[in-house]
Amino acid sequence: MKDLIRIRSLISAEVEALLNQQVRKEAFSSAVYLSMASWCNHNGYDYSSEYFFKQADEERQHQLKFFKYILDMGGNAISPEITGIKQEYNSFREVFEDALDQEINVTQSIQNIYARCLKEQDFVTNEFLNWFLKEQREEEYKARRALELFDVIGEEGTGRWQIDRHIGDIKYDSGA
Repeated sequence: MKDLIRIRSLISAEVEALLNQQVRKEAFSSAVYLSMASWCNHNGYDYSSEYFFKQADEERQHQLKFFKYILDMGGNAISPEITGIKQEYNSFREVFEDALDQEINVTQSIQNIYARCLKEQDFVTNEFLNWFLKEQREEEYKARRALELFDVIGEEGTGRWQIDRHIGDIKYDSGA
């Protein structure tokens, strides 16, 4: 029966496994951002807390898109177990450094899936991934701009307060 189901699946077992790993990465990202939102809230960075709540929700939506795609293609989507979420940060800046690292990790993972699909000539999955690649361009841009605020404004005096106030103002213009 398993072979019959695999024949009916429109993605290979390897691509399905990579997509399920991405489901986990997106769920992990959502949980990381919730932790960041909590830390920011606890430390009085209300605007940054709200920013990370929105990021957590976006990552959850990405997780669901991957999950549903696997199912739509006849695969077996796996609900991931998430552990190992960092709860404490040494500084306000460290939160945003970790956020950029998280986004870079997600981008690399999606590029890895894309490369595998090219090898297999799975053009349908690559077309699906194009949206995520554009999304990652925006996510990395926003994370880098947030870190630039630390350099431009500085953290002395009211600097952290100013940074917190401007986090939600970061916008991405794709030029389109």
